[in-house]
Amino acid sequence: MKLRITSRLILSALLLGAVTSLTGCATTGQDRAERITDSLQTVEEDYKKASEQIDVARVSLEELVKPNQSDMKKAYETYASDAKKMEKLGTKLQLHSDKMRIRGNEYFVQWEGTYTNPDIRQISERRRIEMREGFGKIADASIGVKGSLQSYLSDIGEIHKYLSNDLTPQGIDSIRPVAHRAVVDGDNLKQAVKPVLNAIAQVKIDMAQGGANP
Repeated sequence: MKLRITSRLILSALLLGAVTSLTGCATTGQDRAERITDSLQTVEEDYKKASEQIDVARVSLEELVKPNQSDMKKAYETYASDAKKMEKLGTKLQLHSDKMRIRGNEYFVQWEGTYTNPDIRQISERRRIEMREGFGKIADASIGVKGSLQSYLSDIGEIHKYLSNDLTPQGIDSIRPVAHRAVVDGDNLKQAVKPVLNAIAQVKIDMAQGGANP
């Protein structure tokens, strides 16, 4: 009898431990929404920083290649620093572009959609479609940034590299047309970033309204 009671107690303890473990690991729709919102916030901040850094790099580049620059070394060092910061941000944007669609898919895989109540099932499916479309717009806009980003980073990187070997008045004159193109490419990149920021802002609004908490 004692052995049977002891066995039951042990089994009960094991079951309780398993349930507790599962409960601790489970995540709610709100938990998942908070994680994806935090992720979107990071992406949004990096895109905004990149847009601001384009302007900073433009100022230092125009200062560097202006005619009769009296202190080429100082101007070059400032530009080199700004270009490196932009390249680091550019790497982040490239990673965001590659991962945004994956993040969205991971989120929606966990969106529970099996309901016996047909009204709730219809509401859930409608909201899931709406939210998926929102994430799709972010991913599509991020892909649209890729070409402009690659062109711009190539421009500022080549300028940096070239002038590290030929920081002379003649070298400045030679690179000036490329510098002008870099400015244009920077403006194009800023325009390409805007749809991403708009799409992120809309998804954040939708999530704040509770639509992303199935």
